[in-house]
Amino acid sequence: MTGHGRTALVLGGGGITGIAWEIGIIAGLAEAGVDLTDADIVVGTSAGSVVGAQVANDVPTADLYAAQLEPPDAELGGRLSRIAALKLAPPYLLPGSGRDKLARVGRVARAAHEPGSADREGVIRSRLPVHAWPERDLRITAVDAESGEFTVFTADSGVDLVSAVAASCAVPTVWPPVEIGGRSYMDGGMRSTANVDVARDVERVVVLAPLPRSLSKKTSIRAQLERVAPREWSVVTPDPEALAAFGRNLLDPARRKDAAEAGLRQSRGLVDEIRHVWTA
Repeated sequence: MTGHGRTALVLGGGGITGIAWEIGIIAGLAEAGVDLTDADIVVGTSAGSVVGAQVANDVPTADLYAAQLEPPDAELGGRLSRIAALKLAPPYLLPGSGRDKLARVGRVARAAHEPGSADREGVIRSRLPVHAWPERDLRITAVDAESGEFTVFTADSGVDLVSAVAASCAVPTVWPPVEIGGRSYMDGGMRSTANVDVARDVERVVVLAPLPRSLSKKTSIRAQLERVAPREWSVVTPDPEALAAFGRNLLDPARRKDAAEAGLRQSRGLVDEIRHVWTA
């Protein structure tokens, strides 16, 4: 985008329903003439990494949306049980730096599943019509499950795109960490649900955040936006109808169609706001 300053599209985590909702929002805005896929920078975390890898590779939004309406026969679902979720709370509550806390989460993740014990890359490969890094500046977030170090994969990282997305989607206790270069990586959403501050040096930011809440003020979307300090920004979160469409399990493929339709419907009320942020 020229003449309006550099733009960033930030796509947050939110499971299978989050993928569908984000695609519905993007497709609906595109129908109204607001094309978020022309962003200079695309940041993807967890579910958002799946969407980001597709829009940055110029897969038509209409095709992406149509795919969400198809029966999810080949989609592998999961469930973050209440017991499993409770296991993730203590690592954050104990004292220590953010990296210390993430390392503790990583220990829980590795104890639940041996790294590489499931073919997550095969699942992600089936979701992505294009498996190569785009020419666009795509940034995929993950966390080193051993050290707790926050990691941003790009085309210059020397990492296969499918591996990077699989790592970003490796929800602890649900899916095993993904091995890359002798290290194991887990869901980038463990650091922040959107990781907005990965988008530096931009003037305009649109954040699609299926899960807007944060574990700390420091990693909240608002605090990260203040660090990025764009001239124009908008944070889009699910409205009540979209939340109802998600259901209780964000990893349920059966909810995908409803979530996509909810995103498309919600987008119609966002056109003027997003157009102003993106082009004014």
